[in-house]
Amino acid sequence: MLTDVSFIRSDTNVADGPSFLPTIMPPDMLLNLDHPDHGRLKRFVASAYSVNTMTGLAPAVRRLTDRAVDGLLSSLAAGEPVDLMIDVLDPLTIAVNADYLGIPRADIPEFRHLSREMQLAHDTDVPRLLEDFWELYGYIEDLVGGRRPLNVGLIQDLLDARDTIEPTVTDAEFAATLLGSLVGGDQNVLSVLSKIVYTALVEHDLWELMAADSTTIPTVVEELLRLLPLGRISTFPRIAAHDVRFSTGILNEGETVYADAHEANRDPDVFPDPWLVDTTRSGKRHLQFGYGMHHCMGSALARMEIIEVMAVLTNRVPDLRLAVDPQTLAWDTGVLVHRPLSLPVDRLA
Repeated sequence: MLTDVSFIRSDTNVADGPSFLPTIMPPDMLLNLDHPDHGRLKRFVASAYSVNTMTGLAPAVRRLTDRAVDGLLSSLAAGEPVDLMIDVLDPLTIAVNADYLGIPRADIPEFRHLSREMQLAHDTDVPRLLEDFWELYGYIEDLVGGRRPLNVGLIQDLLDARDTIEPTVTDAEFAATLLGSLVGGDQNVLSVLSKIVYTALVEHDLWELMAADSTTIPTVVEELLRLLPLGRISTFPRIAAHDVRFSTGILNEGETVYADAHEANRDPDVFPDPWLVDTTRSGKRHLQFGYGMHHCMGSALARMEIIEVMAVLTNRVPDLRLAVDPQTLAWDTGVLVHRPLSLPVDRLA
């Protein structure tokens, strides 16, 4: 279903449409576009998030992580309390993303909390959610429209290249596409990264394995990506544009379909012993980043960043451990967010 363009997203992004979100979103977001419009805009930004481009960004991520770990080690040596989430991971993902996009770091306090609210997408105060969303969107429109300064980075590069595709990328399309980069490249990466760190600290054999043999880090990360959901949902719903026959029956035109990627990622017919973190596993790729047309644009960024952070942490602090009972940790939870609010750590005695 994820690869079939006859299952469409745009008809879900309407008032009272089938959605996990309490509001409708800008129609030009990649999330809400169908063929062929989705392909046109995704091709415009695809090279900026390719594996090769992210490989080039990796040294900068490693340098930022090393600096953060310098502070972590200094605090640990001084006997000061250290929170890995608050002191390292949370500021790191937004710094990486802002620098890559060319957004001045001085702007971060202005918009970053709005990104979190957007991904939480709580339905308890929809007017406030909408107010926060449009404030964030207005900030992005100001970047696109030249009303705010930009550093050298991806946003300016794409603005300079917007006439290279036909038809030209409009301001609305640019802002809607950039919204995904601004929010997903920070909030989504932070959610997945922090859960992988948490899991490796709780199941400390994984931490020790990565510390002892750095070549296992990519496979451990891939297995935890497979097993750990981003938030409370799997894929976004789609609507069948016409009758579609499967081996088990027919999906009728107009019916809403929810593809459960989480269940697929734990399918024992595809991943034997699916709950095992198996560093020798090969073959089928998981669906954490989706598949087909709506495969996550930032998947290479997320993989690179998580691997680099885990490499630095496990290499430089192989004896790091969670300093509290995992059951006592509070979690931030919403539609597209599920992550620990804090990760107090110390070193093994």
